[in-house]
Amino acid sequence: MSTPVLRRGLRTLGMLLITLSAISPASSVFVIAPGVLAGAGSGAFYSFLAAAVVGVFMAFVYAELGSAFPVAGGEYAIAARTLGRLPGFMVLGIMIVTQVLIVAVIALGVGTYLSVVLPGVSPAVVAAVTCVVAAVVAVFDIKLNAWVTGIFLAVELLALVVVAVLGLARPARPFTDLLAHPVAPGGGTATISAVIVATAIAIFAYNGYGSAVYFGEETKDAGRGVARAVLMGLGVTVLAELVPVTAVLMGAPDLGTLFSSPNMLSYFVQARGGSTLDTVLSLAVALAIINAVLAIVLISSRLVFSSGRDRAWPSLINRALASVHPRFGTPWIATLATGFVAAALCFVDSQVLTVVTSTSIVVVYAALCLGAILGRRSGVTAGAKYRMPLFPVAPVLALLALAFVLYLNATDPVIGRPSLIVTAGIAVLAVGYYLLVLRRRGGWQLTDPEAEVVTAPVREVS
Repeated sequence: MSTPVLRRGLRTLGMLLITLSAISPASSVFVIAPGVLAGAGSGAFYSFLAAAVVGVFMAFVYAELGSAFPVAGGEYAIAARTLGRLPGFMVLGIMIVTQVLIVAVIALGVGTYLSVVLPGVSPAVVAAVTCVVAAVVAVFDIKLNAWVTGIFLAVELLALVVVAVLGLARPARPFTDLLAHPVAPGGGTATISAVIVATAIAIFAYNGYGSAVYFGEETKDAGRGVARAVLMGLGVTVLAELVPVTAVLMGAPDLGTLFSSPNMLSYFVQARGGSTLDTVLSLAVALAIINAVLAIVLISSRLVFSSGRDRAWPSLINRALASVHPRFGTPWIATLATGFVAAALCFVDSQVLTVVTSTSIVVVYAALCLGAILGRRSGVTAGAKYRMPLFPVAPVLALLALAFVLYLNATDPVIGRPSLIVTAGIAVLAVGYYLLVLRRRGGWQLTDPEAEVVTAPVREVS
């Protein structure tokens, strides 16, 4: 039986458009950034700046590992080849649970922002419909999906430009005040500890630039393309989020009112641009979230497809998940399965979804940092077309930052600590399945990433 091969229809730009759509800078500014402001006040500027530095470290790690292993399995495929099969399957277990859940978590935000024009609409129903429609669209050619996400991305970036202009055109305070006199939410000066704690939230606001690794098998000159998309994705994301956040802090008429507002961005937009503009931008954010759902379905379905191709499950399920659409060259069954499962999860309590997903990415990041270090030592990443500068500074410093984030989560009894316990539980179940089922069966097959280039049609390879 031949190895299922995805169609190489992307170039770096297409991969970048999908990656940025998955990050969804507008959603981060409107949904996640207020959490940073609530913790650090106007010191949030430093929080986002520090998070960008951590992002650079992780982007270097993703770029090198994605260049060495441009395969659809993403993080688990990389971890399995650098750390070993057992750690790799543990990462697979964590990712395959949380990725599908994340689709539902993101989709639930659509109803919240559509409520400005559809009052009384059920967020769960809207989210479920969004997941199903996104899955159907995601079945089509990957190049078409890249352009669809690109168009939606342009709308959300335009919304962020509007926010930036509102604040920078008529600043209520100079930029130097943010640097020299950061204000705490309750008044007084923002403390260094508050800024550091808020940095953990800002890190997640930038998260997603590593998603480019999932499209390596569908990209021409993937070894270079993945690295470029990761690094450019982080750069655009930092610019698209840091500038509007800075503009809000400079342009808000009153910082105390801003920090105490139940919807900080809505307060700012109404104060500077009026209620009509607030409604328009709310619709733009809803569109950005829909776009993010589509992009994350594309990403998650590649993970699910790869797990079936690597024979992680019973044979009947493996054959279905590894099916490639004969016309579009996409993993169509894995895509539809991802969308429909995510749709069902939209009716699960949102608190449960948040607990399950909030710390998993930290564990995966740590695995990749270790993989980058051990991969260099063992030589398995020697074929990478991109090599991070100043190795091993990036992975070591990223590990230190991640350890601090884990510590912060362990001290949080509401979300962080329960999430760590759930993540550990998923890891234990994955390890148990590997030892008791896969190893006995002798059947976890890792598809050779080099074989994908060889077996792809010659005219599809640049």
